Amino acid sequence: MQIRDKIQEKLASKIIDWKEPAERRVYFTIKKEDVFEVAEFLFKELGLRLATASGVDTPLGLEILYHFSFDKTGEFYSVRVLIEDKKHPQIDSITPITAGAEWIEREIWEMLGVNFKNHPNLKRLLLADDWPKENYPLRRE
Repeated sequence: MQIRDKIQEKLASKIIDWKEPAERRVYFTIKKEDVFEVAEFLFKELGLRLATASGVDTPLGLEILYHFSFDKTGEFYSVRVLIEDKKHPQIDSITPITAGAEWIEREIWEMLGVNFKNHPNLKRLLLADDWPKENYPLRRE
């Protein structure tokens, strides 16, 4: 059974949207409440590697994409999560699952203002120490 089939079977009730824009590229959307469980399944059970994560301010909210790679085949699975509350954006950290998430979550926190619950070390990474608090460089406003 292919990775995409295992994901669709195990996470069927959590997947809101599924797109395959290319042969080895899959994007699927989940609720923010499911991010920890989904990341744990992809990383621990399927052996996918967290390549990176990215965040963007959209008109609908702050979107985070977690990009997981299945290195044996070159497939990428990007998990989309929309955080609608821009005033108090919050989501579970996946750092307890994979330490590789620590720095990218810090960057998204610093640049977009997303609070990652249970992150072990949420502190500045890129901006100067005197950068104004609650002034997020990648926010639209």
